[in-house]
Formats: sequence, structure tokens, C-alpha cells
Amino acid sequence: MSAERHKTGAAGESTVDIAALRARYRDERDRRLRAEGKAQYVEVTGNFGRYLDDPWADPGFAREAVSEQTEVLIVGGGFGGLLCGARLREAGIDDFRIVEKAADFGGTWYWNRYPGAACDTESYIYLPLLEETGYMPVRKYARAPEIYEHSRRIGRHFGLYERTLFQTVISRMEWQEQEGRWLVETDRGDRIRARFVILAGGPLSRPKLPGIPGIESFEGHSFHTSRWDYGYTGGSADGGLTGLADKRVGIIGTGATAVQCVPYLGRSATGSGAGRLDRIARRDPAGAAAPGPACDLDGGGAEGHRAGRLPQDG
Repeated sequence: MSAERHKTGAAGESTVDIAALRARYRDERDRRLRAEGKAQYVEVTGNFGRYLDDPWADPGFAREAVSEQTEVLIVGGGFGGLLCGARLREAGIDDFRIVEKAADFGGTWYWNRYPGAACDTESYIYLPLLEETGYMPVRKYARAPEIYEHSRRIGRHFGLYERTLFQTVISRMEWQEQEGRWLVETDRGDRIRARFVILAGGPLSRPKLPGIPGIESFEGHSFHTSRWDYGYTGGSADGGLTGLADKRVGIIGTGATAVQCVPYLGRSATGSGAGRLDRIARRDPAGAAAPGPACDLDGGGAEGHRAGRLPQDG
């Protein structure tokens, strides 16, 4: 129901200044708009390419190239790809192949395993295929480990693992008119001819880096929240980041990701020893709340505007 329907009181007089309300929303939007748009970010290539590395995958993974013909090729193993595979199985169609960049199912929940990661949509309507898998969410607002494990549950329940090529990226896709099929090639030398291709990929597996001065010369340890380095911080998704106890830590960004992980960083970096946590705020374009990299500021290099030391409880 729109605000227009609530602008009069019991006596019919106006109680909400709609024009002023809209002006306020426009003002807040304009404060967040940046003329450079996506150019405000650093492309994750070259020296920044390491931010794309998969910390969860086996770096020595190798397999034989696949050459086959299939009815359906699904690109992506997140919720979209899982649902497509599950529904194909239910329809009695077993001749399909899934191609996934990551080393397991889950999509954004495979990548984002930072402390405190959770979904702000009720799990009973967010998690797919609950009835089919017989699973009841543990929490009303599920945390990332539960969502990731449910993705794997779907893969096991519908037998999708044996139909999936993990740690594989499609490099070329071309329609073959005479064959009436797509020719799909991958970075592992696969050549797959498919009658149908379903694109079920998403943008949240690729980190964004802020184009702040000094980021290219920063010498401290840094990583993106979607590639959380527990080998450095210690702990797990539940916290206990003991490796940060004597570190000065900065987190760039104030979106939902920062809101979720800052309390854990605060407890670990300021709870004991000489640790310290700083927030480095920046403006995002309207609608963007991109996760920012967490970094150890002791190494020097990048300069930022600190919002002050956070209290111990985050």
C-alpha cells in the first residue's frame, strides 16, 4: 500500500507531507550516487588477480577433459542451477550436465563464509526444496554454514554431483546451426554439445575492490570477505579469530557484509593484546552494498579515513 493512502488523519487532514518525503528520499539517493559509477572499483586482474583465488578448493585438482553430447547444459551450481537439475530429475530427464566454477555447490554461499554471514530472508521461504529433501531449517534467519550445507544436501538428494564438472569455467559457447546444438568449451579442454543451455550464474562470486589511492602498494596482509582467510585470522564462521588478537585490522565498506562480520572482528582484534579494529567508510552507488576486503593495516601502504576504534563488543 502506498504512502498516498496514509496521508490523512481521522478528520481528513494531511498527516504526511508526501512531497517532502520524496525529496528526502531523492536527497539520500543523490548522496550515494557517484559519477564514476562502476569505475570506482579496481578490476580484479593482474596483481589483484589473487583476490579471485578459491581458498576452499584443492589447488592441485585435475581431471581428464570431457567430450560428450548432452540434452541440457546448466551453467552454475548455485540455487538456480540446483533447482534446474532437481526439476530435470523429477521430470525424468537425466541427460544433462552442470558446469560450476567453484569446487562445490552453493553459489554465493560457497564463496561467502566470513564470520557472521547470514541471510536476512526467512529460511522457510528462502531455502529451496525443503519439502523434497525433508529438511527443516535450524534458524528462522539461516546462517551461511547451514545454507551452504543445504545446497550440498540438494546435490546429494537429486544425484547432481555425478552430473557436475566442478572447478571449471566455460571459455566459449557457439551455436552450431547444422547440428542444432550449442558447442561449449571450457578452460579444462572440455567440448560439450548441448541441445539446450540454461544460464544460472550470478554476479556475487566475483569480488569488488575499491579504487582507493594506495591499494596497489599496500604491503600488509589483505583478503576479500568472499575469500575469507581463516588460515591467517584463525577461528571459523562462529568467530574465535585468535590470529587477530595483536593485529590492527581495517575493514573497507559499511554494507550488510561489514555489519555481519564487524562484531566478530571487534571481539577478536580489540578483546585482548594490542589489537585494534578500524572501519573505513566509503559511499557506494545506489542499491550497492558490496562486501569490502578485510585487511591487516600493520603492513602500511594504503591510506584511509578511519571512523574510530570500535567498542569491544563490535
